[in-house]
Amino acid sequence: MVTQEDIWRELQTICDPEIPQLTITDMGIVADVQLDSQQGRVLVKITPTFVGCPATALICSEIEERLRRLPLREVRVEVTYDPPWNTNRLSERAREVLRRFGIAPPPLYEGPEFPLSLLQEPVECPYCGSMETQLRSPFGPTLCRAIYYCTACGQAFEQFKPV
Repeated sequence: MVTQEDIWRELQTICDPEIPQLTITDMGIVADVQLDSQQGRVLVKITPTFVGCPATALICSEIEERLRRLPLREVRVEVTYDPPWNTNRLSERAREVLRRFGIAPPPLYEGPEFPLSLLQEPVECPYCGSMETQLRSPFGPTLCRAIYYCTACGQAFEQFKPV
């Protein structure tokens, strides 16, 4: 019989398509797992990082493919935006991997909504740790990243946008 732990163990092996060093569980994309072990059915609810994220379909198909390897009769994946994903859902491991990957992790914040004042705060350079950084473009290579420049070390870098 398949258990919740079996399901989560499989989900923890699915890489994020845009940053393959991270898993979808590191990213906090998996919102809920509902398992009916007696009937052999599982429903996995995911919350993509952004509405319209082009990786959503790929993530759904990867979840279905991985979970169909288990002795289950039915595997369903549902996309939900209630509640919406936010950057506080990133695991500590995800924040460290982002930093090592050269992407500044977003700041943590309190409360249910992201305070816009955090967008004015300096961003720490993931290469040298300096706070002497400047926003170069709020539009990075993906919807969830912005481009910064560090005046201390001269390195351009991305920040995972806080939401």
